[in-house]
Amino acid sequence: MTIALSGPLLLVGAGKMGAALLEGWLAHGLDPKSVFVQDPAMPESIRRLAAARGFAAGEAPALPGPPAVIVLAVKPALAEQVLGAIAPMVSDATVVLSIAAGRTLQSLASPLPETCSVVRAMPNTPASVGQGVTVCVANAHTSAVQRSLCETLLSAVGDVVWVDEEALMDAVTAVSGSGPAYVFHVAECLAEAGVDAGLPPELAAQLARATVSGAGALLKNSEHDPATLRANVTSPKGTTAAALEILMEDEALKRLLARAVAAAAKRSRELSS
Repeated sequence: MTIALSGPLLLVGAGKMGAALLEGWLAHGLDPKSVFVQDPAMPESIRRLAAARGFAAGEAPALPGPPAVIVLAVKPALAEQVLGAIAPMVSDATVVLSIAAGRTLQSLASPLPETCSVVRAMPNTPASVGQGVTVCVANAHTSAVQRSLCETLLSAVGDVVWVDEEALMDAVTAVSGSGPAYVFHVAECLAEAGVDAGLPPELAAQLARATVSGAGALLKNSEHDPATLRANVTSPKGTTAAALEILMEDEALKRLLARAVAAAAKRSRELSS
């Protein structure tokens, strides 16, 4: 993957997700001299990285010209204030790529020039290890070239999927944005169940962590769907079958997850409004 820019890249916000994106871009060959990082509370780790790699980082770094892309990676509550501050540097060629959760295309575009190109993206935390998935939606002013640029930038930390309907982003947030927390909780519960079954806590935690991460890697790299992979592990009248009888009884787990995703989607809609 080659990241080529027609102008500077301004990353606004150097928190965990912003830093993950930055490290991904540099690892994929983005010219550090084209990168400018803006954050009034710059993490020391980013300052050290800037010194080592030669990109500009500060409270208000001076750009040599209008940015090709502005990546907004701030807390949602700060988005409007930050957008108002950066609006003067937005040109017709600039695309604003936001990973601020819950911020709609309309709310993002409101402080910006009327015809500004805006892309709303929902990444998830596995992006920090290059295994994320990001779902994007663009406004009507975003060109194919700008969409391609955003996809290239986000691909540095995992898979990228586009949707045409912004209304889907609430469900996206509930499934993939919040989803890692559900998986981590499964790992917690599996470890606790192992202790209840007689395992030492350290061993139970190690087995749960390795099992969940290994199963995830297998699912990602297999040509089979989850149902087939589950069936492949399940011998008739075996130990897995005995466990699945409990997990799948009356579709209890399926209904519980459906309720959890619905609650997260509802909360996403509330935050967006």
